[in-house]
Amino acid sequence: MKAHHKIDYVEFPSADLEKTKAFFSKAFGWQFEDFGPEYTSFGDEGLYGGFYKADSASKPANGAALVVLFSDDLEASQRAVENAGGVIVTESFDFPGGRRFHFTEPMNNEFAVWSKA
Repeated sequence: MKAHHKIDYVEFPSADLEKTKAFFSKAFGWQFEDFGPEYTSFGDEGLYGGFYKADSASKPANGAALVVLFSDDLEASQRAVENAGGVIVTESFDFPGGRRFHFTEPMNNEFAVWSKA
């Protein structure tokens, strides 16, 4: 449901949309809809969004926002990320209320996954 003044959609760059789609499909079961050769969208994965063709990457170290996914099983999610070709860039660590790890997907965008303690 759309809500006034609430975050509704997020977009990320990707130099190779096919590799990005393959990663998120394998690691998290996401589905995509293509809108031409330079844009693909995902729906209802907690938030709607898309990937656009670009030679840049979204990384917090460069000032980008960090998108954090939730997991019921952090270790299983980390294995899924690695099995799909993701790279763990920050190993699992504790923080107040849970644990999380950071990873990059094949086009080098950084995301994190967290789970309750």
